[in-house]
Amino acid sequence: MKKRKNIITVAIDSPAAAGAGTQAKLISKKYNLFYLDTGKIYRYIGKLKLDNEKKFTYDLIKKKIGKINLNHLKKKSLLSNEVALSASKIAQDKNIRDIVHKFQQKCAYKPPKKYFGSVLDGRDIITVQVKNAMFKFYITASLEVRAKRRYKEYQKLKKKITYKEVLKSLRNRDKSDKNRKYGPLKKTKDSILINTTKLSKKACFKKIEAIMDKKLNF
Repeated sequence: MKKRKNIITVAIDSPAAAGAGTQAKLISKKYNLFYLDTGKIYRYIGKLKLDNEKKFTYDLIKKKIGKINLNHLKKKSLLSNEVALSASKIAQDKNIRDIVHKFQQKCAYKPPKKYFGSVLDGRDIITVQVKNAMFKFYITASLEVRAKRRYKEYQKLKKKITYKEVLKSLRNRDKSDKNRKYGPLKKTKDSILINTTKLSKKACFKKIEAIMDKKLNF
């Protein structure tokens, strides 16, 4: 892939467990883009709160975000249901969102020089974080299919949780994400809808790949 004058920016919004993260990684690999799973940032802060309940302050968040690296976001401890719920709650705090926003903007528009651009996925990437992204995708799937996917992930991690508990958790998460005051999850008119309910990972990526290749003149 030849170096381009303008950086490529890809923004993806989606409800939990819809497959956005998987597609973002595939996009990152093919087009050499810096990938940031923004949901992991909130999970990181959510766990920070659980571990530092009495000392959890905005200054602590700023300090930790300033030193964060991608390895911090890969820890399995961030995948627990408890951390997910904590992340959903702290994501409703405007001050915290402002802190995270600055970090995400830097990742989106000033990725490391070895990359040709960036791809971010989350809940308000298109609506708030990267409004003028070159590519905008809204990836979704039925609640039941998303619950099955997340349940399988937990099984691989040997976490003791039932499918019904996962289903309930995702239903509550959807409600929280779509109804929060700041940065609620919603599809914009200019974003491309991709429903992965009946699509394999490969089939979904082929759809995205065709759209991007056409615009990038591949």
